[in-house]
Amino acid sequence: MIPYSPHAYRSHQPTSNAKDRRLVNLLPFCVPLWLLMFSGCGNREDTDAKPVVAVKVAKVAISDVSFLVTSPATLYSRQQANIASRITAPIRELRVRKGDSVTAGQILAVLENRDIEAQHREAEAAMMDARANLEKVSSGTLPSDVARAQGQVEIAKAALNQAQKNYDRRAELFQQGAIPQRDLLLSQTELAQAKTGYDVAVKSLDLLENQSLDRDIRMAESRLAQAKAHLQWIDAELQFSELRSPFAGTITEQFMYPGDMAKPEVTLFTVMDLSVVIARAQVPEEQASEIRIGQVGRFRPVDASLQIVEGRISMVNKSVDPARRTVEVWCEIPNFSHHLRSGVFGDLVIVTGKAPNSLVVPVTAIQFKEGTRSGWVMVVDEKQAVHRREVEAGEVFEGKAQVKQGSRAMSW
Repeated sequence: MIPYSPHAYRSHQPTSNAKDRRLVNLLPFCVPLWLLMFSGCGNREDTDAKPVVAVKVAKVAISDVSFLVTSPATLYSRQQANIASRITAPIRELRVRKGDSVTAGQILAVLENRDIEAQHREAEAAMMDARANLEKVSSGTLPSDVARAQGQVEIAKAALNQAQKNYDRRAELFQQGAIPQRDLLLSQTELAQAKTGYDVAVKSLDLLENQSLDRDIRMAESRLAQAKAHLQWIDAELQFSELRSPFAGTITEQFMYPGDMAKPEVTLFTVMDLSVVIARAQVPEEQASEIRIGQVGRFRPVDASLQIVEGRISMVNKSVDPARRTVEVWCEIPNFSHHLRSGVFGDLVIVTGKAPNSLVVPVTAIQFKEGTRSGWVMVVDEKQAVHRREVEAGEVFEGKAQVKQGSRAMSW
């Protein structure tokens, strides 16, 4: 008969008396041993062959236990931008390719822009012309309607002088009795009309000189502003012909090549900022209440060649997914070496708290009741006597289990 060799554990809890406490997982061999003893009553030969039982023991440890929440997670870039053209034009030059690293503001591609450059030169000339016209008007140069008004004043003044001379001559003749009074009154009326015409011409000139100049200046300023706005619009069109990266990152996708027609609705590049990656996890609703911003999170990639990385919780969603009953949690992880890629899958382990100086035993030393964290362990005392102790397990991690209840029963 092959002896049964189960695994058991020796436990040790540091005390002032330095007594060893040992846990033995005897359940796997208790039943076979009892069966061997029972069947030995009817067969003498079986009782002569004593079974050899190998017992493995382990010391009970005192350790700080971290409370963990584990959930599947996927890595995403901190920033991502799909670069598309603002104008429709052929691609003249590509300055980067897929996989290249870029800086903020770096030119990624140049579109055909010779027609826009011609419009830019035309707009610059129009602005210079508008500025010169404003300087001319502001210096006091009068427009043609003011010159005409000045001519009307001179004509009215000449008519007034002539009417005054006619009136003076006829007044002298009337005093001599050479003409009737009717002719004198007619000359007086003509003089009054000429004087009124002169006054009207002077006032018209004054209005033109004082108001028309301000109006012309405002019109010249408006034309200059229009020319500047048109030049700025052409400048924007010229800038749109150069596609730039909005931030520092890596070109992760490239969809077009020189000669292709760039359009606003077509993406040319995808730029990702992978200096910091975000592990996005869907945590069960009942576990999310213990998660806080700033807590430590560790991402364990499914690819064993990648190392476990640590970050901080940056976002805990305020709403619950109604379909999956989960809460989305983000963990920011520094990735300065860029060894982590977007889309990597793994587990996000969040440290929600710690229990210092906890009693820790191997998890295989506890015989759990199905569906619970309650169970029992076998304790071996200094006399090699085995005792069964009921325990309540807490956090389970790295093949170990925290004993939350029953630790006193494990000592004498």
